[in-house]
Amino acid sequence: MQKFHIALHSFQEVQEFISLATVQPFPVLVGNEVQQVNGKSFIGMVSLDYSRPLHVHADCDLPALQRFQQSVKKFLAE
Repeated sequence: MQKFHIALHSFQEVQEFISLATVQPFPVLVGNEVQQVNGKSFIGMVSLDYSRPLHVHADCDLPALQRFQQSVKKFLAE
């Protein structure tokens, strides 16, 4: 399982991230210290707190992770 952080600031960004996660051939989990949801689920994603960066867990190998990170690079958080 690979991990990185994202920051989403608007409903439109949430929708865009879901669209990018949905096309991945591996599970994508998004959350914080308290809650973790399916990153491909609209209902799950809108239930998160976006006031802080979120953890993204991708069950994939390193090359697939790098491709996924490239597709969501505008949302990457430090």
